[in-house]
Amino acid sequence: MTARSMTVNFMNYVQTINQSLKPKKSLNEQVIDLFAGCGGLSLGFEAIGFKTVGYEMDKAAALTYTQNLQGKCVTKKLGQEIDFIDDKIDIIIGGPPCQPFSVGGHQKGHQDNRDGFPIFLNAIKKANPTIFMFENVRGMLYANKGYFDQITEELMALGYIIDYQLLNAVNYGVPQNRERVFVVGHRSQFTFPKPSLKKRTVSDAIGDLMYQVIDDAKILTPSMDNYVKKYETASQCINPRDLSPNKPARTLTCRNIAAPTGDMQRIKLPDGRRRRLVVREAARLQSFPDWFEFYGTETNQFYQIGNAVPPLLAYQLAQSVKNCLDKGQLYEKEEIQKKRHFFKPIPTLF
Repeated sequence: MTARSMTVNFMNYVQTINQSLKPKKSLNEQVIDLFAGCGGLSLGFEAIGFKTVGYEMDKAAALTYTQNLQGKCVTKKLGQEIDFIDDKIDIIIGGPPCQPFSVGGHQKGHQDNRDGFPIFLNAIKKANPTIFMFENVRGMLYANKGYFDQITEELMALGYIIDYQLLNAVNYGVPQNRERVFVVGHRSQFTFPKPSLKKRTVSDAIGDLMYQVIDDAKILTPSMDNYVKKYETASQCINPRDLSPNKPARTLTCRNIAAPTGDMQRIKLPDGRRRRLVVREAARLQSFPDWFEFYGTETNQFYQIGNAVPPLLAYQLAQSVKNCLDKGQLYEKEEIQKKRHFFKPIPTLF
């Protein structure tokens, strides 16, 4: 890839996220975002025109939300009973903590005290939104499939049609392989956004930054290089896991962008040295616009990015939600009970 083509691709992608992902208030529907984090999911909804209010217990993440979005973020730890600050709630979205269902969290499911689904279910019962959506790790569909089925059965019993898909963000313009399950409850007709044939790459996102030394503290020392080599040998990694400019990134997690681990996200410089990512690079790979500022310590900021739904994917999902709302309620409760939830995984193409 030539330097000129890298620049063109970089400008196309960065211009897209900087221009498309701008909050605006053009719709009347009120969105409540539970376990909102720094607002990646809400940003996509605000860019479509929805009004949002977030609920997040991490102070730094809540500050990031409030400083960048038009909606406010209530800083509180959610419990079984939620006192909403707005009586009119049309849409509930959120990402209940994924640790109970992730490999890193040992996939304990409902036995994990970090499980946020009882809170999310109670919120649906209390607010009776027109539509809701939540996301979680792919492990919900496999190691914890029984608990996932229990959740969807309870939601269908509340009078919702449940549609869900395993989506990979790389198929929706995000330069990162990131699989998450998205679940939507509605009483109309919902269609997930169509995947794109064009895949964004690392150079599309950070081609102007990746071969620079932005922060000397991010340069890997010889001992860190040796640690990485031992890790890759032990994990039978055939090719080094340095970011390739011509491919999408691996999944960004809190751990592999915030800490110098064996599996860290890293860049190999022209002189042979390697370095970790800086916050802005991680943000772009997650499709956060350049104007979006993160608050808190550097570790806080990396965790906010790693936990977020990529805003560019959230934007497309929000458009699908709007399309569903525009159709109005098409089904009565008796018809809804006859519907079955739907699942069609989209394969990873990289």
